[in-house]
Amino acid sequence: MLTSTYNLWLVVISVLVAMLASYTALDMAGRITAADGRSARWWLAGGSLAMGSGIWSMHFIGMLAYHLPIAMGYDPWITCASWLAGILSSAFALSLVSQKQLRNRRLCLGALLMGAGVCAMHYTGMAAMRMSPAIQYNHLLVALSGVIAVVASGAALWLAFHLRQHSSRVKLLRAGSAVIMGCAITGMHYTGMAAAQMPANSICLASHSGIDSLWLASLVIISTLGGLAVVLVTSVIDMRLESRTAALAASLANANQELTYLALHDNLTKLPNRLLLEDRLNQAIQGARRSHTPFSVLFLDLDGFKTVRSEERRVGKECRSR
Repeated sequence: MLTSTYNLWLVVISVLVAMLASYTALDMAGRITAADGRSARWWLAGGSLAMGSGIWSMHFIGMLAYHLPIAMGYDPWITCASWLAGILSSAFALSLVSQKQLRNRRLCLGALLMGAGVCAMHYTGMAAMRMSPAIQYNHLLVALSGVIAVVASGAALWLAFHLRQHSSRVKLLRAGSAVIMGCAITGMHYTGMAAAQMPANSICLASHSGIDSLWLASLVIISTLGGLAVVLVTSVIDMRLESRTAALAASLANANQELTYLALHDNLTKLPNRLLLEDRLNQAIQGARRSHTPFSVLFLDLDGFKTVRSEERRVGKECRSR
């Protein structure tokens, strides 16, 4: 079998990318839940693209950290298929955690389907090397990588569902959860890599016609970090705009309520005025017509009330002028 080595720096970068992708997924779950209609669909599409690309990038950076004593390359079409598998599994995960309820049965089914999608992404990406003879796998380690993928997916779905609200404490919990999720995702990847065994006479058929490893590493790292950063910044800006809009709407509602009160009550006595009396009488008349029931009006006359009210207004004006 061919002896393999790892580039330690690329391994570290792959773990960091997995953590950043996990944090983005948790943040997107909150944005999708807070949005509605077309806005929610746009956040779902953008979040799926960012999350899937992040997980796929972690996978490929980890593969690029894997060195064999032969020329290496990757088939572009199989590589794209692997990337698409990551995006589709991410779209399923985000749509699942954006539901109002996440029952245990749905959580288990979601973990199985998302774990299968992550495994499909990983092993499709491995196939992009087009090794001849074919890669030999340790079935026990393959099964272990599948179990890790399902458990990690289930934990990710549970955390994303319960950390959808926006607050200072939730952000801290998201950061801690992203670290755990990132380590779980990379654990699945490197377990799957450890399951791969290359025969001594292996050659990479994609080494000349495929994508160059160094060029791919730079492209994946830069594009992934840039894309995830753009998505997170957009989410923060949108959240702040949404908070300001909600504050303005609340202020406007309070102002309208105060104006309505002033229009229907006397400024001095704060008693209901004639406009409010006419409105209540019209409502009573309409209600009586609909229900065919009578109603009564009690009229109370206060002698000298206008004189008292005029005197109160005069005193009020003198107090204000002083």
